[in-house]
Amino acid sequence: MAITASMVKDLREMTGAGMMDCKKALNETNGDMDAAVEYLRKNGQAKAEKKAGRIAAEGLCTVVVKDNAAAVVEVNSETDFVAKNDTFRDFVTAVANQAVASDATDIDAFMGESWNEDASKTVQEALVEKIAVIGENLKIRRFEKIVATEGCVVSYVHGGGRIGVIVEGATSVVNDEVKEALGNIAMQIAAMNPKYVSRDEVSADYIAHEKEILLAQIMNDPKESQKPEKVINGMIEGRISKELKDICLVDQVYVKAEDGKQTVGKYLEEVSKKVGAPVSVKRFVRFETGEGLEKKNEDFAAEVAAQLG
Repeated sequence: MAITASMVKDLREMTGAGMMDCKKALNETNGDMDAAVEYLRKNGQAKAEKKAGRIAAEGLCTVVVKDNAAAVVEVNSETDFVAKNDTFRDFVTAVANQAVASDATDIDAFMGESWNEDASKTVQEALVEKIAVIGENLKIRRFEKIVATEGCVVSYVHGGGRIGVIVEGATSVVNDEVKEALGNIAMQIAAMNPKYVSRDEVSADYIAHEKEILLAQIMNDPKESQKPEKVINGMIEGRISKELKDICLVDQVYVKAEDGKQTVGKYLEEVSKKVGAPVSVKRFVRFETGEGLEKKNEDFAAEVAAQLG
């Protein structure tokens, strides 16, 4: 069967694969469009397997808000260059749209879902195809979805996608002023990286563990270890209190405070008085691209030398 330019164009639009790859696929399958798509998928899978061992620690975090739900996703690439590519960025947005509509509770279930943009393939298959098109190892690392049940959800993305935050606010009043305040809180979370909303969320085991570490530090100091037990206990309590102020959102100093002293908790109290109803943070999610991942140590001079050698 004669392969026409129009057939190649249609296949390329369907799969996102390169023109020559589409032409080859059509030749190999005698012009059968469905078989050609399958051929490209299989070829894409082979390419993806070759790239799977590469470290993907760059990428983007993106947030999508829809009605009373929001989802944040992290999709990784090997290089920052690809992370800035429009094709990659569009794919990450599509993944976030998938997540906000998803009922999956873990990444394995999410990857096995039908892809919202083409129900004939799974999210995993869509990822494999994108790896083939972009030419780098990509990974949908994680996602989280929040559905507001007694207020609203807001989002904030920092640094062009380096950090993504969603915040669920609990309030009976949902207006622009409340959303602006929660947006400010989302920026606070991006900047200050709290671990908990309040001290009520901190487990007794965590406190006990931290006290154990602080006691060991004190006992290993020749001067401090000689102090009375009551004084040592006071030192430990003081240091624990300081640590909790750093990691608990409502105890942190509000970054936009004019006096440099107002806490986030006091700021929320101020907002509550203005709108005439309590406004609080029920929960939040903060993703930072590549956190906890080993990043590739690029040595371009050595790489070029190796290729020339």
